[in-house]
Amino acid sequence: MDFLSVLGWILGIGFILVSILLGEDPETGKTILITKQLIGFWDPPSVMIVLGGTISAMMVSFPMSAFAQIPKHLKIVLFPKKYNPQEYIEQILFFAKEARINGLLALEDKLNDVQDPFLKNSLLLVVDSVEPEKIRALLENELDSLTDRHAQAQGFYMKGSEFAPAFGMAGTLIGLINLLANLSDSESLASNMAVALVTTFYGVLIANLICKPMANKLKNRHEEEYLCKLIISEGVQAIQDGDNPNFIQEKLTRLLAASSLKGEFKAKK
Repeated sequence: MDFLSVLGWILGIGFILVSILLGEDPETGKTILITKQLIGFWDPPSVMIVLGGTISAMMVSFPMSAFAQIPKHLKIVLFPKKYNPQEYIEQILFFAKEARINGLLALEDKLNDVQDPFLKNSLLLVVDSVEPEKIRALLENELDSLTDRHAQAQGFYMKGSEFAPAFGMAGTLIGLINLLANLSDSESLASNMAVALVTTFYGVLIANLICKPMANKLKNRHEEEYLCKLIISEGVQAIQDGDNPNFIQEKLTRLLAASSLKGEFKAKK
């Protein structure tokens, strides 16, 4: 489990709740937690405007399949698959040395123990003597497809982070309109003012504590997977070209150095 993500959400919600509850005791003047202050931050009309409006706009913007992916995205964020680039480099070097000593056909017997489908299928293309240009095109298409698919998932949550504050502002306008329309009604002033202010709070909270962190975490997961698949792509093509294993190691290690220097991996052929 990614405890950092869980801890981040817990701390985020916790700090906000504590800041809401903190107040001054009128008798002692000490700072204490006043639970009744939480009541002012719960407003069902505001929830309907922000949450209902955001979900409705997302339903108009995306197909049902995008919503069906939410549990999968949560699993990726909370229970990520471990991608170790160095392990992939070691596997590539093993197959490079095997191919250099015994030939490409000797790799077929070694592929049964390979767990990564992309690595296994890529090496099978080499064993089957598929033309290098076709292998290069297939691998590049796989990387492009991976990027596009993951970009759509990230875009889903980024769009939610745009809609939520917008509906928060819409709720603020609704509250202000009702407030100005009923200035003579002192009883409705407080409720209209609550809608006007709390909706913006809800919108900012959804955008910055849920949607944007989800999008950014998925982006990080993509970069980890993309780097490993790029290592496979470059390594398999080098094996097919008959490159020296030491050269392959240096080439693939430079990919790791480039990714760490950039802070995020964006290399693309």
